[in-house]
Amino acid sequence: MEIKLLRNIGKRLLKKIPLIKKGIKSAIGIGASGDKTYPIDKIAEDIIISGLDESGEAMTIVSEELGIKDIKGGGKKILIDPIDGSRNAVSGIPFFCTSIAVVDGNTVGDIESAYVVNLINGDEFWAERGKGAFLNGERMNTQKDDNFYFIAYETQTPHEDIPRIIPLLAESRKTRCLGATALDLAYLAYGAISIFVSPSPSRSFDFAGGWLLVKEAGGIFTDMNGNSIETIEVSLKKSTSLLASGNERLHEKALRLLSRT
Repeated sequence: MEIKLLRNIGKRLLKKIPLIKKGIKSAIGIGASGDKTYPIDKIAEDIIISGLDESGEAMTIVSEELGIKDIKGGGKKILIDPIDGSRNAVSGIPFFCTSIAVVDGNTVGDIESAYVVNLINGDEFWAERGKGAFLNGERMNTQKDDNFYFIAYETQTPHEDIPRIIPLLAESRKTRCLGATALDLAYLAYGAISIFVSPSPSRSFDFAGGWLLVKEAGGIFTDMNGNSIETIEVSLKKSTSLLASGNERLHEKALRLLSRT
């Protein structure tokens, strides 16, 4: 599946999603992942699936809202998070995105291409395995030195998660919980974020696109214990904590700090 197809879907999203007014906070159901589905989630998912279906390619969609759906008998897995940062979106906070990853196999290590689009400012991030990572067509590289300039994090249960990462956050010049994992990882790949950490188990579609962006931009990506996540099955299940860093030295420093908890 070509990046051009994913970018065409992104263009459709950018025409429609910014027109949706904030404040539509009533959920319309529960998605396949078990999280609430808001109108903006359903609209985005419909646009994405329509674009994929029109391609004529055989594929198996794995989406946060829809669940698993075979098109033309099934094929490569397409991991979709229609709106990553849904709570930001429905609250009127301008930080959310769409994330799409193409997987030629059954594990994270089989991800072959990724596309993340910032639905507020139109930034497009994409990567293909072995070909590098790009922001709006310009090649991206992660942070090169080992200073903790900016650490981003995600928490599902703050009273449990935050104490686990305090030793790491305390060493950073700035910390932020921005609320959209794929977009956090995209900006880490760009070099704007030093470290991203998420203590609670995440689903593969939450981080799949960001995983390839970080890897292709020169970063390091494991779980919080330093274990590879490449053998984790891509599915709707929550599976792993996340730790992504701009380079190996940053990652080693982060792991040492996290081992103190």
